[in-house]
Amino acid sequence: MEITEFVESLRLDGSLLADAAEEAGPDARIPACPEWQIRDLVTHTGRVHRWAADFVTQGLQQPGPPPEAPDLADDDLVAWLREGHHHLVLALHSAPQDLTAWTFLPAPSPLAFWARRQAHETSVHRVDAQQAAGASLTPLPSAFAADGIDELLTGFHGRDRSRVRTDVPRTLRVRATNAPGADWTVHLSDAPPHTVRTTADDGADAAKPADCTVEGPAEELYLALWNRLPWDALTITGEETVARLWQERSGI
Repeated sequence: MEITEFVESLRLDGSLLADAAEEAGPDARIPACPEWQIRDLVTHTGRVHRWAADFVTQGLQQPGPPPEAPDLADDDLVAWLREGHHHLVLALHSAPQDLTAWTFLPAPSPLAFWARRQAHETSVHRVDAQQAAGASLTPLPSAFAADGIDELLTGFHGRDRSRVRTDVPRTLRVRATNAPGADWTVHLSDAPPHTVRTTADDGADAAKPADCTVEGPAEELYLALWNRLPWDALTITGEETVARLWQERSGI
């Protein structure tokens, strides 16, 4: 996907998140994070948006924590969220292509990293807000959802922090049924997961069955892997214990 596509997704989902937060009210519980209420979700997202904007606008080269949220009344929180979201969208729109800044996942460039990461961050939390409000989920384009699966598998769960480990090596195949090329094999062991794209060019490796295969439409797969939707709508074949391992240990 292009940087401009990520920024447009961020723009749309940030607005939808704020709308759903207003509808739900500050006390509404977040189904995927029961210890959180809407006020916690809004505060977290507002801080992360401002944190990301600082890297983009200032070209910061070292990691640092998100800024603290101001002490705001509940009635002012969503407006504060909208303000930070708007500032981030403008920052990404106007940033130079050769931006240099700290990143924490592989990406073609720092600008591509921050646009992609904030688009998916906001997309997942928009789902949280809509679920808290009891609203229908706004559909996600299959290409965007497939990209989010790729970021999760090859990025987040390629790091030492991933808790998806197993003493006995196993393979998990993840395949989106409605997105060309959206097919991955995750090699699980007592080390961080190692994910490779599964393509027809892999020959015998592509034909070799995984210990467990999880497949479904890209949006449902994306949200299930982020533990925002149940896995009931997905097709699981092989060792279901491998799928349960993901569900139990993949939280970020």
